Amino acid sequence: MIIDLISDTVTKPTKGMLEAMMQAKVGDDVFKSDPTTNALQEKAAKMFGMEDALFFPSGTMANQTAIKLHTQPGDKLICDKYAHVYNYEGGGAAFNSGVTCKLIDGHRGMFTAEQLQSAVAGRNDIHVPYSRLVCIENTTNKGGGACWDFSELEKLQKISKENNLAFHLDGARLFNALVAKNETPAQYGQLFDTISICLSKGLGAPIGSILVGSKEHIAKALRIRKLFGGAMRQVGFLAAAGMYALDNHVERLAEDHKKAKEIGAVLESLSYVTKVEPIETNIVIFYVDDKVGDINFINKMKEKNILLTPMDEGKIRIVTHLDYTDEMHSILLQELKKF
Repeated sequence: MIIDLISDTVTKPTKGMLEAMMQAKVGDDVFKSDPTTNALQEKAAKMFGMEDALFFPSGTMANQTAIKLHTQPGDKLICDKYAHVYNYEGGGAAFNSGVTCKLIDGHRGMFTAEQLQSAVAGRNDIHVPYSRLVCIENTTNKGGGACWDFSELEKLQKISKENNLAFHLDGARLFNALVAKNETPAQYGQLFDTISICLSKGLGAPIGSILVGSKEHIAKALRIRKLFGGAMRQVGFLAAAGMYALDNHVERLAEDHKKAKEIGAVLESLSYVTKVEPIETNIVIFYVDDKVGDINFINKMKEKNILLTPMDEGKIRIVTHLDYTDEMHSILLQELKKF
């Protein structure tokens, strides 16, 4: 048995999801004639109370499209130093859109309204890049699945609006935050200009992300997606998986959160673990002492068919997910205790 906790992207489609994919009605999505894809986009837009939506092959492409539609080359994007759009999208903001990133030194991937106000203050002339966009990530990946406080997001939106800044949400794991905080998609749709949603992480679809926004933004996104090589044909087979995930896999995210917290409780009790980051959703980040070493620990666990991943700075990450069973959970806890 392989216990793969590297990411929540490692899941396989469930039987029900596979059946939905096989029964999907498809057409040519480049001509907007794939009925299942159209239905998924309409469903997502309605969920968030936004005008339109567009299906993408990846979350990175959805985020990079949002950055490009909100900016011009030479502009400035503001985000946290841990942000996925800065750290883990291959330098795409610079390569695809020609923008620079103003990094805020937040806490676990989250910054305050005061920090944003400070970032947008100061010179606004030809010598410095124009600030155009604020990017938020919820939950924060490098921050250990942390969830933003909604009232703080409202303050950030107000500052963004006052300074004519677009407000984009990288919501790769937003549904984890919604379940953990008992919030709704519509709440977020009222705050952000665009939101990207990943279907292939905690929700368990094999491929795909969605960008939601205004009709004007999505019309621009359609063009940018084509430029990025993301136009697809009979993609309804994948859209059907996304539809199934939204209908069946949202509430069950609470199970992943519960298992993650149980893992954290065991880690807290172990002498070789020096720190466990607070756990709110399905990501566990912890540190082991120097005698053990993070890479050595990961390699030793791999010998027991337990797969974990390093996250730089000595961090070790565990991500619970749809395919992480109760039996696997029991084995992992036992192996951690006797390591």
